[in-house]
Amino acid sequence: MRKLTYVITLFLLALFSCQKKQEFYGHLFDQPAYNFELTDHNGNRVRLTDYTNSGKIVLLFFGYTHCPDVCPMALETMAKVMKNLSQQEAQKVQVLFISVDPKRDTPEVLKSYVPYFHPTFIGLRGTEEEIRKTAQEYKAYYRKVEGQSSSGYLVDHTATIYLITPDNKIKILYTPSKQEPDKMAEDVKSLLKG
Repeated sequence: MRKLTYVITLFLLALFSCQKKQEFYGHLFDQPAYNFELTDHNGNRVRLTDYTNSGKIVLLFFGYTHCPDVCPMALETMAKVMKNLSQQEAQKVQVLFISVDPKRDTPEVLKSYVPYFHPTFIGLRGTEEEIRKTAQEYKAYYRKVEGQSSSGYLVDHTATIYLITPDNKIKILYTPSKQEPDKMAEDVKSLLKG
């Protein structure tokens, strides 16, 4: 009996040591995602789970349309991620852009701005309180900076892209230094394979 237990123990150790832990380009986070409810650029109320429950990976970004550099770069990066995926893979990914400037980012503005980068991208907005709560849940920072631009003000904000899996977890964080589209696409492909 001892010998059998010893053999089983060795077998299990060998089995677990052979299983390679999945590694990602982005920062592994693996925490529950807040199921926000906001308004999309078509005027529909949507929840995060509207996308994840249909089996989609969500790439989420907090920004605003008057942003001079960070937001267009992040949206362009996510558009390049989509181009690095096959058509089938891309259909299983949804990019959501949450405006932290609902005063200027009307549904019409979001509708002309966000899908410009990729036709499937969706802009989201909400009340000041809804945006504050959602940003707080995602540990995303934003703050209005008066008089810094021809449009009246700028908004300092977090520049992280969040990858959320269909099980409603923030699986990976892509900080600005980790936003290489081809490597992000490899993470997406790996997760889609399961």
